[in-house]
Amino acid sequence: MVTITNLHKQFGNLKVLNGLNLQITEAGIIAILGPNGSGKTTLIKSILGMVLPQQGEIKVIDSKVHKRYGYRQKIDYLPQIANFPSNLKVKELIEMVKDLRGQSTRDKELIQLFKLEPYLDKKLGKLSGGSRQKVNLVLCFMFDSPLIILDEPTSGLDPVSLIRLRELIQQEKVKGKTILITSHIMSFVEEISDRIIFLLEGKIYFKGTVNDLKTVTGEPNFEHAIANILTSNHA
Repeated sequence: MVTITNLHKQFGNLKVLNGLNLQITEAGIIAILGPNGSGKTTLIKSILGMVLPQQGEIKVIDSKVHKRYGYRQKIDYLPQIANFPSNLKVKELIEMVKDLRGQSTRDKELIQLFKLEPYLDKKLGKLSGGSRQKVNLVLCFMFDSPLIILDEPTSGLDPVSLIRLRELIQQEKVKGKTILITSHIMSFVEEISDRIIFLLEGKIYFKGTVNDLKTVTGEPNFEHAIANILTSNHA
């Protein structure tokens, strides 16, 4: 699904990705974790072709991403911050994205799931952060791509919407999709993830299950296991 070989990315004197190698061949829910500055966002944007690395190769579904764009039609992406045009109505944005992709959608089902019917005629600039995130989720999940990338998907969601999101992600997993997630909510990560990829200083420090991480660190609590990695590498 995703193969990354010797990926290097530097912004000025700052090395963000430092010879990163990663192969994701299996379906399931994979959390990409790490402290701020570890390279998570740069890695995701490199996969999407939004950041060009200085060195290395990325393949997504057997297609090299460098100077190619067609592969993006097979990715559904939820950005951490959705910069919607404030003067557009919710329904206008949904229709515009549908027209751009030109693929069959299930937007009506998702609008009902996240209870967005009362907001369809409202302008995006008038919505609360939580409602904007629900629109963001509809735009991401309304297509049917084999690879889904979710950057902080829980941001601003109320508890009921969070439960619905968790169920939706699990449903996509059952379909055999690969789902990459970044999140600062460790309880969400622990509950939903099949595997963890932990980045430190632009490299993969750990790859395995939640239980594997607890075993390696000797910590029975997931948050403490994460803290153990950080403290042991910054002692």
